[in-house]
Amino acid sequence: MRRFLLLSHRVPPSGSFTLNDLAGGAGRMDEIARAVSTAFTLSNDLRRDTEVAVLFVAEAPPAARRIEMAGARLRHLNPDERSTAALLKNALVGSVRYPADFESSPGLRVGPVDPLPYLAEFLRRPGAIWLSEDGGPLAAWAAPAGELAAVVSDPYDPGSEERAALLASGVPKLSVGPRSLRTSQVIDAVHRELDLREATGGPAAQNAA
Repeated sequence: MRRFLLLSHRVPPSGSFTLNDLAGGAGRMDEIARAVSTAFTLSNDLRRDTEVAVLFVAEAPPAARRIEMAGARLRHLNPDERSTAALLKNALVGSVRYPADFESSPGLRVGPVDPLPYLAEFLRRPGAIWLSEDGGPLAAWAAPAGELAAVVSDPYDPGSEERAALLASGVPKLSVGPRSLRTSQVIDAVHRELDLREATGGPAAQNAA
C-alpha cells in the first residue's frame, strides 16, 4: 500500500473559500487538490493501491480537520484541480455541520483531528518517510515490501511542532531530486520511482526477497 499524508497549513478547515481563488484566498488549495489528483489518477483509472490523508491545520482543534481517501473505494475524483477542490471543499463544509467522522462520498471520510497525535501515529506505519527537499536520495532507500507512508507538506514548511514530531520519529528524510518541486510533482516522482522498482525488480523488490 502507498500512503501519503499531506500537511495543509493555510486552507480554511471550514471550507469557507471560493473555487475561483484556489491559489490565494483558499490558502493554496490549488496545490492540495493537484496533489490529491496526482496521487490517485492514472491515464484511464485510479491507483487502487493508494491512500491519501490531508490534515487541514490552519486552525487548532476542534476546528482542525482531516480528510482520508482510499483508492480502492474512491469515486467522483477527476483529474482537474477545480473539481477535486470542490470534492474536498464539500467534505469540509459538511463536516462543520456534522462534526463527527462520516463518509461524504464513496471512499472519502472527513472529521475532526488532533493533528500532532495523528502525525505521530502515521509515522509509525511501515515504510514511513519524510519527503523534504533537503533529504537524502529517495532512489537509495530500500522500502519495506509494498509499503510506503510518506509525509509531504504543502508549499509551506512544516511548523515547529510538526518538525519536532518528524525529527523525533527518526524516519528517513528523503528527497526526489536537487530542485525544489511542487507537492504534486514530488508525489508524481515517488510514484514513478516505485512503479519502476515494481517493473524492474529494483531496491523495493530486493528488500522483499
